[in-house]
Amino acid sequence: MSETLSEGPPLRLPDPCLVVLVGATAAGKSHWAHTWFHADQIVSSDRLRAVVGTSERDQRASRDAFEVLDLIVAKRLRRGLTTVIDSTGLEAKRRTAWRSLADDHGVPAYAVLFDVPEAVVRARNRTREAPVPARVVASQLREAAGAGERLAGEDFAGVHRPGPVALVPAAFLTALGAAARQKEDPMTLDFGLQVSRFDWPGHPQTTAGVLAEVARAAEDAGFTSLWVMDHFVQIPQIGREWEDMLESYTALAYLAGVTERIRLGTLVTGVTYRNIAHFAKIVATLDVLSGGRAMCGIGAAWFEREHRLYGWEFPPLTERYARLEDALELLPLMWGPGSPRFDGRTLCVLEAVCYPRPLQERIPILVGGSGERRTLRLVARHADACNVFGDAATVARKVAVLREHCAAEGRDPASVRVTHFAPARVVSADEARDGPGAATVDEHVGRCRELAEAGVQTEIVGLADARGAESVRRFADVIAAFSPG
Repeated sequence: MSETLSEGPPLRLPDPCLVVLVGATAAGKSHWAHTWFHADQIVSSDRLRAVVGTSERDQRASRDAFEVLDLIVAKRLRRGLTTVIDSTGLEAKRRTAWRSLADDHGVPAYAVLFDVPEAVVRARNRTREAPVPARVVASQLREAAGAGERLAGEDFAGVHRPGPVALVPAAFLTALGAAARQKEDPMTLDFGLQVSRFDWPGHPQTTAGVLAEVARAAEDAGFTSLWVMDHFVQIPQIGREWEDMLESYTALAYLAGVTERIRLGTLVTGVTYRNIAHFAKIVATLDVLSGGRAMCGIGAAWFEREHRLYGWEFPPLTERYARLEDALELLPLMWGPGSPRFDGRTLCVLEAVCYPRPLQERIPILVGGSGERRTLRLVARHADACNVFGDAATVARKVAVLREHCAAEGRDPASVRVTHFAPARVVSADEARDGPGAATVDEHVGRCRELAEAGVQTEIVGLADARGAESVRRFADVIAAFSPG
């Protein structure tokens, strides 16, 4: 068990999680559950007795009620939904089964122990419209008396006393401790902003103006890079297919004209969408028109439906990786001196001609994806940056693999910048946590600190709401926590 019995507010639990209530009847379990959780999150054995039997006290319906309870719990955990089991929770066999089910779906399980004095339990039970028989209550109280010790030996993620609850995204569960470390011993971290939605109020008539406001707000807030997705319809992870999606490099050219300092790129360009030599020309033009602020994000592409909609070939993954490596080799040639011939695995360019040259001596190339066997090897061999996903432990593993690939290539791993992407939204402490990545400033600071400790040098955030510049400005305090001086 990773945590001993604890009490006192607030009880921070990850969303999603499984919460198993443990205690005798009339111990206050249902009241506590309905105080701190939505009714739809609570699965009550008493209520299910009323569903499959004649009333909540219909003990003859208990077997059927628990069959339904187990089915509901299984379905909710499979969908990654926070679930509270409101029963006595006194049977070790049932607790083990629920905990195992949670483990199967990668959902942490917590127990909340209601250790209420016997006299209080008996008094509350007597006031009920249909009291539980005294002998049953006595049996439950005997079992509850030793529940704390037994729970301490079980493999719950935590065992707690009842108190106020704050459900937080799992990524932010340990963030407050990390935020304290950042305050005491600051680390630096750059921040990028990805704009992935354009459905602002009044769009498309308002799109240009709001996008410019977002970009300028990003510069003012301290973001050092601004990214758009290279997609032609909205992706299912973000929204609906018929939502507005600007063509990426047209949008970046526009953004170059309304900003002054922030770097610009795609996160990331699919290697299948354009002729690679033409793509090199596009990025070089962006660099010239932006005053040397272009970044080149590129990846193997994944969105097959988009290819079908636009009539593009979507080759097997092996070929897409071959194209990606060709691109990583050709792009520097297109931007460099002379006009050498390029004979690659999937394409041939007779002369690498690109005028004007980029203003930067080398436009930084970022490879999207964090596959340990192929993608990170290509990063170590050819790229200036990688973009990874996941929590701090996952990132630390990816960084270790990247360093191994760099060693095999004879390259200093410090020459590869580690970037990380995650959705984010800043909310106040009393504001609903709507949208992925919704958290307070302190929680964002803590999570970013954990990522920095894992090796991330640039955190790229995709703001999960569509409030335009207001959403960007709310993130300024997070950036300030990592600014030197």
